[in-house]
Amino acid sequence: MANALKKALIGGAVAAGLGVWAVAPRTFNNKRKNFVPTLPDVLYAHRGLHDAGSGLSQQHAGESGEYIALARRMALRAGYGSIDEPGPLAPENSLAAFAAAAEAGYGIELDVQLTLDNKAVVCHDPDLLRVAGDPRNIRDLTYDELVRIPLFPTAAPGAEVSPLLPGATENPPLVTTPSQAPAGYYQHVPLLEDVLRVVDGRVPIIVEFKFENYRTWDDRDEELMQTAAALLDAYQGLYVVESFNPAAMNWYKREHPDVCRGQLAEDTEFTKNPVLWMAGKLMFNEISRPDFVAYDFRNGNGAMLRFVRRMGAMAVAWTVRTSDELAGAQPYFDRFIFEAFVPKQ
Repeated sequence: MANALKKALIGGAVAAGLGVWAVAPRTFNNKRKNFVPTLPDVLYAHRGLHDAGSGLSQQHAGESGEYIALARRMALRAGYGSIDEPGPLAPENSLAAFAAAAEAGYGIELDVQLTLDNKAVVCHDPDLLRVAGDPRNIRDLTYDELVRIPLFPTAAPGAEVSPLLPGATENPPLVTTPSQAPAGYYQHVPLLEDVLRVVDGRVPIIVEFKFENYRTWDDRDEELMQTAAALLDAYQGLYVVESFNPAAMNWYKREHPDVCRGQLAEDTEFTKNPVLWMAGKLMFNEISRPDFVAYDFRNGNGAMLRFVRRMGAMAVAWTVRTSDELAGAQPYFDRFIFEAFVPKQ
């Protein structure tokens, strides 16, 4: 009996040790060996400081007016548009939004993916429906086409979603790319290299790698990593990388161990997406060995996040949209990604 109990205790200790090893972040010694920078202690503007797009819903109207006004004021200061412009000056993930964030002194969070002609561009969604009223996918369009597709073309400042273009709801969609750029001021999906040129090292950047399928890894995924990493490697400013896809952070662990990397996660349902559920439980930390964990601010008090934070991982909150949300998240996180309100610094 004593022998069986001893074996059970040893087995339990081994299992616990393996569990700790599996979710552990990158070690301090590895960070020191590779001279890994930390994520600076600033507030990070989600998809830039924008006056159209993500988070600008009626739900946040109480504080978003000040935020929209700041985005427009900073975009104007950076030389984008004019005070008489009736539409948005700085829609989300645009050059104007990133310039506005840099002018205001905020860090920036942005998203990268590939076009049909393998250009690294900055856009969150796989398609343009929400931001341009165009249902076509980024991966099916060339950058030359994207230049001719305005973001939020007929929207008013403060719009959360772009009005649909004619033919957008047909099956198949009847939207086509204009033969030439529209007249007047507008913003379009930008190249990552142009975003880096505009920011020019003034503020730190969090770069999220976006993927069509998180359960596979193919040549397109490899192309995205190599293309974006080459641009970032040549950049003189401070940046970190992150992804929901642990394979992307494993790629950085292998190819660029000197870059600060983060595992994106959320507490989602297993039936909704088993891979993201496992990432939410930080089961993939063994693959990514992150320096930080970027987690849904609503789950900041979760046991696993608290555990890896005690083990040395920085905790980054996404995405707070009110002063109350920021205050509620502060005990559980070290850095914060925000939008739709102006945080009091």
